[in-house]
Amino acid sequence: MPRYIIEREIPGAGNLSPADLQAISQKSCGVIRDLGPGLQWVQSFVTDNKVYCVYLAPNEDVVREHARQGGFPANVVARVLTMIDPTTAE
Repeated sequence: MPRYIIEREIPGAGNLSPADLQAISQKSCGVIRDLGPGLQWVQSFVTDNKVYCVYLAPNEDVVREHARQGGFPANVVARVLTMIDPTTAE
């Protein structure tokens, strides 16, 4: 299944409380359940003013629909074409 990186501009994201992050996570998981199989949230990285999410999805439209239903921004949705890591240098 294709992998996507989603950039979400959320001012003050780095200051969200654990309770806020839990509520956002619960909302996301609920939307994923409602959308049915074919969308998987892998992980997210929270920075000062952005959240970067990794999703597995059949296409970009499903990722954007998740954002729409959840009320989350999806400022950039980029399909991952390949992955590299330090072992790529070997």
